[in-house]
Amino acid sequence: MAVTADSTTAPRPAALTSRTGAAAVTTALLVLVAALALLDITQGTASVGAGEVWKALTGRADAADASVVVASRLPRMTAGLLVGAVLGMAGAALQTVSRNVLASPDTLAVNAGSYLALGAVAVTGTSLPILASSGVAFVGGLAAAAVVLGLSGLGTGTVRLVLAGSALALGLGSVTEGMLLLFPEQTEGLYRWNQGSIGQNGFDGVVQMAPVALAGLVGLLLAGRRVDALSLGDDAARGLGVPVRSTRVTVVVLAALLSASAVTLAGPIGFVGLCAPALVRPLARRFRAFARNRAHVPVAGLAGAALVLGSDVALRALVSADSAVRVPTGVVTSLVGAVFLVVMAVRAKDTSEAAAPDRLRIRSRKVFVSTLSVLVLALVGVTVASVLLGDSKLLLGDVANWAQGTAGRTVTFVLDTRVPRVLAALLAGAALALAGTLVQAVTRNPLAEPGVLGVSGGAALGAVLLVTTVPAAGAWGVAGAAFAGAAVTAVLVFGLAARGGFPRNRLVLVGIGFQAGTTALISLLIVLTDPFNATKALTWLSGSTYGRTMPDVLPLLAVLVAGCAVAAVRRTELDLVALDEDTPRLLGMRLAPGRLALLTLSVLLSATAVAAAGTIGFVGLVAPHAARALVGRRHVRVVPVAALLGALLVCTADLLGRTVIAPAQLGAGLMTAVIGTPYFLYLLVRSRR
Repeated sequence: MAVTADSTTAPRPAALTSRTGAAAVTTALLVLVAALALLDITQGTASVGAGEVWKALTGRADAADASVVVASRLPRMTAGLLVGAVLGMAGAALQTVSRNVLASPDTLAVNAGSYLALGAVAVTGTSLPILASSGVAFVGGLAAAAVVLGLSGLGTGTVRLVLAGSALALGLGSVTEGMLLLFPEQTEGLYRWNQGSIGQNGFDGVVQMAPVALAGLVGLLLAGRRVDALSLGDDAARGLGVPVRSTRVTVVVLAALLSASAVTLAGPIGFVGLCAPALVRPLARRFRAFARNRAHVPVAGLAGAALVLGSDVALRALVSADSAVRVPTGVVTSLVGAVFLVVMAVRAKDTSEAAAPDRLRIRSRKVFVSTLSVLVLALVGVTVASVLLGDSKLLLGDVANWAQGTAGRTVTFVLDTRVPRVLAALLAGAALALAGTLVQAVTRNPLAEPGVLGVSGGAALGAVLLVTTVPAAGAWGVAGAAFAGAAVTAVLVFGLAARGGFPRNRLVLVGIGFQAGTTALISLLIVLTDPFNATKALTWLSGSTYGRTMPDVLPLLAVLVAGCAVAAVRRTELDLVALDEDTPRLLGMRLAPGRLALLTLSVLLSATAVAAAGTIGFVGLVAPHAARALVGRRHVRVVPVAALLGALLVCTADLLGRTVIAPAQLGAGLMTAVIGTPYFLYLLVRSRR
């Protein structure tokens, strides 16, 4: 019996140590959050120090100091605590039930769905109380999460969930941006709100959202035992009598409710739901107490509160008080989250299988010639329609007179402004399609394209930086800045993902991380710049060809001609590189220099396209896939067909954006995102099969 007693009591000291360590860590987190909260209260434009804050809290301060502390500082700090806590808890719950360390309200498009739903309500001019707005955000976020989880599969533990969520978020964000451009008065302030700011005017919002957040937390804690059973595996959980599907759905609904409360109160605070659980995860491996959901979720909430308050404190410490007021806290957390996502993508083992090549189709020369002829005719028709149609309708005779220099002043003005726009759309579409073809061939990744890989985001960052700081910069200057941004981003993305021959999941995830980082930096530039430059940058980022002139088109024309010539000369090399790793080496090809040259060319094409026509997504994904489906895999045929398809797609999108709701206009980038998002999701579903 003594042996039995000793063996029974032996684990107790270890368990006690685990509990003691967990209690110590929790206490340290509480102290950190409290310290950050006190420091956050003392920061701001008004000179209110710790002494004045204490006097205000004890009722001994003068009216001015008390007003600043009670009406602004305390509500801001409390909102930061609440938002960080609920996002951290939501991310922890989502990661547990999906068994995916990359799951969060951002990567599941919950924030994007809430943003779209609130934007749709704002467009109608309806003013809703904060609780009703929370309900709208909840419905939008839950619907987006349902789409992502339905496409990727719940509990599969793959990065497909992140890819589907990021693509859907881009599509929903494009629709919302279109609303902002079409209804600027009704949606005034919505763009700034979308960056995520914890600034508050009084405690009304915090008081109304706190019960919603509390209800979500109580629900997660009540489901804690079932969620713990899910971590043992679906079969084991079913053996313990846990309803697997209903438990997962319940947790997702509760996480969406928590996210909706945070979005309603402060806008989307990016990536807190991704980073907070990642900070707690090593603690759970060391202290067993944190492995249980009922402890893991609240601790992740503390980590989230520390992240949000720490980001707010760091922002106000690094920049001037006047500038800090204008910079949303969500921009800082998005930058931190982008770094987290890249690091996690690089460190994670890529378990994806080698990208299966498209089914080899043997197409006859007749099919290729027929396809090429149809595309040329369609492109001619769309080009003519684009020149003739718009806010002012013209006739072919007007165009002929303009070409001969005999047109009237009105017709000359219209065509002088419209023709460069049409050329910019045509050339940008062809350049992006060619860039996507080259990237997919070199990386053998069907999901690769300049936008998804962050290259377009880097180009946009470089161009916006120049546009907002040097408004009078010329076309070649913008093109150079865009190329510099794209080049730096491409070197980082391809360099970090190159280990093991560009594995598909790591490459795309690293690209998504950089895309998120460049988006945050662009938002920072737009918020800080002059309002005129901000409007100019927003219009340009939507993929608009508005205001383009012939000098803007010339850099893109030169690069596109050179790119087509290189692709034609190296068509056989493209076929071999796209096949596998071994065949080119057996034939004596040096893969590294060839890959570098082709990737450099794709970056140059993407950068000049972004400089000429703004950010236009998914063209580099859709056009190469459609071209291979039509004419097979030989690049001597794929390159011209993809270029024609890209030009046709962007020119059509630009035409629709200029004419459907004339005199108002939508950028071609918004239209192509609406088309490209479903296609990207279709590719994910097809690869899952």
